[in-house]
Amino acid sequence: MKILVTLAVLMALAQSATATTVQELQQGWAVANYELAGDDQAARFEALITAAEAAVAANPKDPELLIWQGILKSTYAGKASGLSALSLIKGARSSLEKAMSIDDMAMQGSAYTSLGALYYQVPGWPIAFGSDKKARQMLEKAIQLNPAGIDSNYFYGDFLLQQKEYVAAKIAFEKALAAPDRPDRPLADSGRRDEIRSRLAKIKS
Repeated sequence: MKILVTLAVLMALAQSATATTVQELQQGWAVANYELAGDDQAARFEALITAAEAAVAANPKDPELLIWQGILKSTYAGKASGLSALSLIKGARSSLEKAMSIDDMAMQGSAYTSLGALYYQVPGWPIAFGSDKKARQMLEKAIQLNPAGIDSNYFYGDFLLQQKEYVAAKIAFEKALAAPDRPDRPLADSGRRDEIRSRLAKIKS
C-alpha cells in the first residue's frame, strides 16, 4: 500500500512538473524574444532549449513539450548564423514532426503553424529544406484547425506578404490582430500584435 501511494505521488509530481515546464517555456520564450537582445537573449534561448531538451527526454510522448522545443529552436535559429542556425532548424523540424505524429491537434494545431513558418523562412535545397508549397499547405491546415488564432493568422499573413499576395495578407493580419487575448500569455500577445501592426504598415506603404 505504501509503495502504491509513493508511486501515485511521484506520478502526480511528474505531471505537475510537465505542465509547469510547458508554461515556463512559453513565458521564457516571450521574455527572450520580446524583452532581451544580444548576449542576454542568446543565453536565455540556450538555457530554454536545454530545459526543453531535458523535459522532452523525460516525457518523449508529450506533444506540447515537443512543439515548444521546436518553437524555441526555430526562433533562436532566426537569430543565429551559419552551421549553428542550420542545426537548430533541422532540430526544430524534427521536434515538430514528432509532435504531429503523436497528436497533430495539440495546442490547436500549433505544430502546423510552426512547421509552416519554418518552410517559408529557411533556404531551400541544397542548403536546407525550405519550400513555399509545403509552407502554404501547413499554414492553411493551421488556419483550418485554429481559424481565429493570433499565431496561425500572423504566420499565414507573413507568408502571403512574402508571396506578394497583399490583399490576402492584410485579411490574415487583421484576423490575427482581432484574435482573443490569451490571459496566460500577455507578453507574447503584446509582442505579436506589435509585429502585426508593423506588417500592416508595410502593406499600407
